[in-house]
Amino acid sequence: MNFRFSLLAALLLASCAGPEKTLVVRQFQLRDQDVKNYEEPSVRMEKLRRLHGAVSMAERREKLGQYYTMLWSDPGGTSQGEVEVTFEYQQGRTASLVKRMVKKFPASDMQGKAEFAVIGQNYFQNGRVTTWRATLKRGGRVIDSKQSYLWQ
Repeated sequence: MNFRFSLLAALLLASCAGPEKTLVVRQFQLRDQDVKNYEEPSVRMEKLRRLHGAVSMAERREKLGQYYTMLWSDPGGTSQGEVEVTFEYQQGRTASLVKRMVKKFPASDMQGKAEFAVIGQNYFQNGRVTTWRATLKRGGRVIDSKQSYLWQ
């Protein structure tokens, strides 16, 4: 009886897990240099992490902007070529110009993290990111893609 109950509990927990997502996009906008004690602890920690290493006010100002973190996973495709994570975006002052950043990973990697930042002079001169698309490719083949609501 105890064995059956354990088996049933294990099956129920496994069914709740769901499939692992292949591409997750996390966004963070660093708007000011102040780290306030009354802010949400996770926001305060993220601000401190992004400002780490910047000593002067000028260095801290260069870290202001928008950060995008792409978490990717493709456990079945290790023999199909290198991984490429592409971040395409448009900014407020550059009209319809699509800018692009790319990070590559070896074919042996099954998961990883790619960070992209629109900060400093790029952020201040060209404005904030208004629309974006993130694409995960392996061996030139698109595995997954996420985009903002306004992406066309």
